[in-house]
Amino acid sequence: MNSFLKYAKPYKKYFLFGPIFMVIEATGDIVLPFLVAQIINNGAVNHDIPYILRTGGLMVGFSVIMAVFGTLGAKFAVNGSVNLAADLRFDVFSRIQEFSFKNIDDFSTGSLITRITNDITQIQTFAMSLLRGVFRSPVMLIGAVIMAFRLNSQLAIVILIVIPVLGSAIFTIITKASPRFTTMQEQLDKLNSDISESLTNIRVIKSFVREDYENKDFSVVNEGLREKSIAAMKMVILQQPVITATMNITTLAVVWFAGRQIIVGSMPIGNLAAFITYITQILMSLNLLANIFLQGSRAIASSKRINQVMETTIELDDSHAAFPEAMVEKGEIEFRHVSFRYFKTNHENVLDDINLAISAGETVGMIGSTGSGKTTMVQLIPRLYDADEGEVLVDGINVKDYSLKKLREGVALVLQKNTLFSGTIAENLQWGNEYATEEEMRAAARIAQAESFIDSLPDGFETDLGQGGVNLSGGQKQRLCIARALLKKPKILILDDSTSAVDTATEAKIRKSFSENLQGITKIIIAQRINSVIDADKIVVLNEGKIVGCGVHQDLIKTCVPYQEIYYSQKEKNKEGE
Repeated sequence: MNSFLKYAKPYKKYFLFGPIFMVIEATGDIVLPFLVAQIINNGAVNHDIPYILRTGGLMVGFSVIMAVFGTLGAKFAVNGSVNLAADLRFDVFSRIQEFSFKNIDDFSTGSLITRITNDITQIQTFAMSLLRGVFRSPVMLIGAVIMAFRLNSQLAIVILIVIPVLGSAIFTIITKASPRFTTMQEQLDKLNSDISESLTNIRVIKSFVREDYENKDFSVVNEGLREKSIAAMKMVILQQPVITATMNITTLAVVWFAGRQIIVGSMPIGNLAAFITYITQILMSLNLLANIFLQGSRAIASSKRINQVMETTIELDDSHAAFPEAMVEKGEIEFRHVSFRYFKTNHENVLDDINLAISAGETVGMIGSTGSGKTTMVQLIPRLYDADEGEVLVDGINVKDYSLKKLREGVALVLQKNTLFSGTIAENLQWGNEYATEEEMRAAARIAQAESFIDSLPDGFETDLGQGGVNLSGGQKQRLCIARALLKKPKILILDDSTSAVDTATEAKIRKSFSENLQGITKIIIAQRINSVIDADKIVVLNEGKIVGCGVHQDLIKTCVPYQEIYYSQKEKNKEGE
């Protein structure tokens, strides 16, 4: 928890004055029972109305002061804890933004969501409990004990017996509950992952009529969370009955012994009323402290999970970049003896000794069977992953020697999965350039063959896409993603099977538009259809992580067997389709 102290420093006035205000309120709580005793002993017994009014007025004054400082204390506690949580949440989110693909793969989406929401909420709740009770409860506990001894030292011995017994019981409950909270949070991770996956793929679920299956799957995960939550809360539930039973037994014992003293006249009746109130305050203070410790045990479990995110070693960074100010200026690319594997404990390479040189402004096609390493290969260029062996150079500089920002500013990558965000078409396109004018957006859309369908929409570029562009076809999404990439004005443009949902006629127009408008840009086009890359300056053929052919179509069709197999199988399918 010490690592979170820095988040309290900007709000130190809340963390300083909040507890002070609560202590002032607690002081009033300690004084009031004593005043009540005086009213009964000196005012009611002697029928002294002026004394009752004076003391009653004093009680009203204390009550007003308590209300003011209690309200201020609660307000400061809310402000301090909420601000701390907001800053922590922002830093955790920012840290996740720095993650490489490898880092993200190590955490499930549901787990990251749980950590940035529920876990931080647990820390916020603990901070609020701390601000409201960390000094208030001990002050009330100690003050009530002192006042109880002042009223009747013999009777107060009962308190010395009760406190250690109750404290031991609470300590046992907290010790057993703490590890169960960690298990409960881990189960919540699974639930959030399940929900995230189901909602993201709801259209697939409905199209395959798999609602019943998803309900059963969710029921299993939900039941698991219920079991873990009950197991954790069972220990928490025990706390209140233990305290209530202790309170009742103690009160009975006090009344029993005090009654005998009252009968013989050694204890005023007003002192009994005050003494019982102090007993209640002592036990309630212990209860509040126990709740703080319980919240603390949950917060500790959550803080460990937050620290796992914050202390994760970023797989990719540019702290050792030799040329941090260098920019991608030409777009030359070279792979030198590059090998890569996703799982470092697995000795099987996804890419194996790749050697390839791409000149600035060239159009390069990539063809190969599924799993041949095409996507992996192009993801090494903007350093979404790092090569395990060899090096990738852009403009003659190892990509590891660029700053990530400068490198990625020069490379536009349209991934296989076309991702659009909630908002308008214009807002989505401006991801490529937040300052892009409508003319620039229209020009990019024209090159991507998206202008005509955008203009056909009721609100044109201001059309709201909904979540993930649900109201667009697959081909329309792909063309918008291409237009968005073009607005970056990159030196290297990578299209990873980004026209697979576009009809062949439109795809041909896109290729023609590229050749006319993007001469100075290096273009790498990964495709399943040979027709998509047939006119490329060169075509790279991959098979099982190796380059097995490189050249123009006319040469490959004569010399490269894997290329021949792909070409003739597609040609046969086209004939069957006709």
